[in-house]
Amino acid sequence: MQEVDARGLSCPLPLLKAKQALNQIQPGETIKVLATDAGSVRDFKTFTELSGHEMLESSQHNGCYCYVIKKTG
Repeated sequence: MQEVDARGLSCPLPLLKAKQALNQIQPGETIKVLATDAGSVRDFKTFTELSGHEMLESSQHNGCYCYVIKKTG
């Protein structure tokens, strides 16, 4: 699983970094994104709904948001 560290970046950079990572992997593979921007919760939810990629995990701990996204075919 590829990890994208977008902590400290503001919107829309965490989502842009995630999109770049998704473009580099094959369908069925996953990425893990770490972000500190509270707006990323809405951004990643909307992105996965519109793109068809699958959000496997969305969690928050001590101000760090973690998303695990599976690339679909």
